[in-house]
Amino acid sequence: MMIKGLLHFFETLRFLPLCLLRLLGAGLGRLLWRVAGRRRRIVRTNLRLCFPHLDSIVRDQLGKKQFVFVVQALLDRSWLWHASESTVKTRIRVTGDAASLAMLTSNDPSQQSQPIVMFAPHFVGLDAGWTALGLEGSREFTTIFTQQSSKQMDDWVYAGRMRFGRVRLFRKVQGVAEIVRSLKSGAALYLLPDMDFGAQDTVFVPFYGQRAATVTSLSRFARISGAKVLSVVTQLVPGGYEVNVGPVWEGFPTQDLQADTERMNAELEALIEPMPEQYYWVHRRFKTRPPGEASLY
Repeated sequence: MMIKGLLHFFETLRFLPLCLLRLLGAGLGRLLWRVAGRRRRIVRTNLRLCFPHLDSIVRDQLGKKQFVFVVQALLDRSWLWHASESTVKTRIRVTGDAASLAMLTSNDPSQQSQPIVMFAPHFVGLDAGWTALGLEGSREFTTIFTQQSSKQMDDWVYAGRMRFGRVRLFRKVQGVAEIVRSLKSGAALYLLPDMDFGAQDTVFVPFYGQRAATVTSLSRFARISGAKVLSVVTQLVPGGYEVNVGPVWEGFPTQDLQADTERMNAELEALIEPMPEQYYWVHRRFKTRPPGEASLY
C-alpha cells in the first residue's frame, strides 16, 4: 500500500507548474544531503577521487547540487510518465549533430537500416532523453531494463518508459542475442554502460585517473552488429530538458576491447566536464576493485 500511495502521489504531481515542482525538488534534495548519510559519503568519496584538485568545500557544494538534481529528475517523472504528450513535448528540446539527428529521426529507409548504439551515460536526465527519442524518432528504439525492487514499482517504470514511439525494453535476463538481432534489423540501442556492474565482462580502465571496472558492451555491441556509435546526453534545465545528440565516433569500434573501453571513459569525462553536478555520483562507481586492492568506500 505504501508504494501504491507513493506512485499515486507522483502521478498527481504532474499538475504542479514546473517551477514549483523544481522548487519542491530543490528543498527535498537539500534535506536529503543532510539526512542521507550513506549516500552523502558515497558522493563525497567519488568527488574526492575524481576531483582531488578541488577544495573540499567546493566538492561539497557540487555534492549538494547533485542531490538537488537527482531529486528534481525523480519528481519530473510525474509529468514525463503521466502528463499529456503535448505537455511533455513543450518541455524537451532535442539538438545536436545534424547527421546523427537525421539517422535517428529520418523516415528514409536507407537511414533507418543503419544500426546505431547510443552511448547514454547516467546523467540525471537520462529518462527524459529516452522519452525524447521516442517522441522524435520514427525508427525502433531499444534499451535494457533493470528489474525494480517491487512489482508495482517495476510496472510503473516499465509503463513510463514505454509511453511514446516505437520502443522496446529488453530485460537483462533475456541475454544479448535478441539485442543483437534488433540492432542488425536497424534498431537504435540506448545503452548505459558507465556504471560499476561487478567483475563479469569488465576491464579495468582509467576514469578520472582511477582504475574503474567498466563493462565492454559498447564496443562489443557495435562490433557484432556493425553499428555506428554516438553519444546522447540530457541536461536538466529550468524549462525542462535539453537532449544533445553527438556526432558519430570516428574509428570506433576497433578490435581492441581495452582500448575501446578506455576511449569510452575518456569520452565520458569530456561529457561530464560541462555539468559535473548532473552526473550520477550517488552510485559507487569504484566498488569493484582489482585483486588485492582495498575498498575505496
